Amino acid sequence: MTDEDLIKDAFEDKRWADIRAESSWQIFKIMGEFVEGFDKLDKIGPCVTIFGSARTKPGNKYYEVAIDIARKLTMEGYGIITGGGPGIMEAANKGAQETGNGKSVGLKIDLPFEQHPNQFIDRDKLISFDYFFVRKVMFIKYAQGFVVLPGGFGTLDELFESLTLIQTKKIGAFPIVLIGLEYWSGLFDWIKHTMLGKYENIDAEDLSLVKLTDSADEAVEHINKFCRNPDTQE
Repeated sequence: MTDEDLIKDAFEDKRWADIRAESSWQIFKIMGEFVEGFDKLDKIGPCVTIFGSARTKPGNKYYEVAIDIARKLTMEGYGIITGGGPGIMEAANKGAQETGNGKSVGLKIDLPFEQHPNQFIDRDKLISFDYFFVRKVMFIKYAQGFVVLPGGFGTLDELFESLTLIQTKKIGAFPIVLIGLEYWSGLFDWIKHTMLGKYENIDAEDLSLVKLTDSADEAVEHINKFCRNPDTQE
């Protein structure tokens, strides 16, 4: 089936009875994904979620940094959660496994063009999802912090959803580290000078937990500082 056929099928007229029946089954599918995710991840313990592009290749500086950060975090007692795919996700899962006792979790999304899960996920900690929003709940619910490396739309989606939830106090604040000054500085200069400074569409405190750095050690230190002394954060 071509992309055009898929689009036509999605917009095909449906009877109300068909829509109701489809929606009822969809509810059970969504519930099943939540139940499986909660059941497996409730046993994981403290974790940090690491995001970044699936297109980043081994040998790229950000691939290597992701390995280093994940390794250091697992040595501090955190498990590592990723989207389960290649690129930065693979690197983070690899770093988690290299210590020998790190928990390496993969939350894979089923897509027509999605790659197979990477080989560095613990066998009992791979979960597949059909629904992005269920998967995003798992990323946030079970993470004590986010580390965000250069990525595309999906990476930005996760970053800004977490900032929105913190801003609106739908979840408790947690540390967010952006790795790659070259990559992220332009975006956050625009946020600070235009979104905040010129239009006042956010408050300065909304970005207080976002740290930009190129250093794996600084990323781990920032997460540790917040998680161990959350009441002392500015």
